[in-house]
Amino acid sequence: MIQSTAFKHPIVATLLTLAISALGGGLADLAGLPAGWLMGGALGVTIAAMLGLPVSMPDRLRDVVFVLIGMSMGASVAPNSLTLLASWPISIAALTLELVIIVATTGWMLTRLFKLDPGTAYLSSFPGHLSFILGIAATGVGNARQIVIIQVIRILMLTIAVPIGAVFLPIDHFPPPEAEAFLSLPALALLALACVATGLVFIWLKVPAGMVLGAMAAATAAKLGGLYTEAMPVPLVTITFILTGALIGSRFAGISRQEFAAAAKGGLIATFMTLAIVTLMALGVAQLVDMPFGQIWLGLSPGALEGMGALGIALGYDTAFIAAHHVLRLLMLSFAIPAVVVLVRLQEARAQESRI
Repeated sequence: MIQSTAFKHPIVATLLTLAISALGGGLADLAGLPAGWLMGGALGVTIAAMLGLPVSMPDRLRDVVFVLIGMSMGASVAPNSLTLLASWPISIAALTLELVIIVATTGWMLTRLFKLDPGTAYLSSFPGHLSFILGIAATGVGNARQIVIIQVIRILMLTIAVPIGAVFLPIDHFPPPEAEAFLSLPALALLALACVATGLVFIWLKVPAGMVLGAMAAATAAKLGGLYTEAMPVPLVTITFILTGALIGSRFAGISRQEFAAAAKGGLIATFMTLAIVTLMALGVAQLVDMPFGQIWLGLSPGALEGMGALGIALGYDTAFIAAHHVLRLLMLSFAIPAVVVLVRLQEARAQESRI
């Protein structure tokens, strides 16, 4: 592993992480990949982490990323978002069915094929709510390290899969609309303050992904209320993508190559199963509603809200649709995860009794 005392300093490690994300994103953008700044940055930082470089994303900088993503998503909300609400029940029903299938099939696969204990297998199979899952794992359910690796592989693969799919598959994607006017620095500062304040309220209310959703809610309300019509400055959007890529890749920090190799095969298979299920569900929904397939796919995909939201911005989709479905997914998982853990505990208790 690459070791350097200088690189281990928190500030140096953070600057190195951002530089790697910018380099990876710039190369991907030069190659013409959709969402290149985001996908290339995430992949570059992941590789650096696997090579042993001390990548780092401090909590305060992470919060800045969440605010920027929420602001960008709110500023990108399609003007006709509210008129599309009538078609959402179909995609929400598909989302509910999809979550059941993903958890049941990937949990069963990890248990039977890779011999993981039920706690590790099913907590690894839940598509999202990683902090909640790790909190449960900390109480003694499953192997927390294996769960982290499998879940982070899912987030990274989903971030990479969408831009690559947009190149090689017949998936509609649109360049973000050419803006004629951009928010001024004073307007940006006022919008950022409103976003931070709303995000803190959402966190206090214990809303999942509170800072991202609070920032988006404030930016969306201000835009739909006519308080601004301008777009986010292009350099700020690019910086947001670089920071988001660094955030996604930095989740591999502290995971050794040996740990990664031990859990990677199961994680990759579980991710490909998830991708297949999401794609089939999105194809079904696309036959019934008048929306781009890629937008439906991002709404149903079980990636991190910040990553999927940033991809939605980069690919020109309606971020309101994407965010709403991810909020519903997190709320569903908030009830499903404890219920499944109880079932796992009962199964383990019965197995222990049968051995006595």
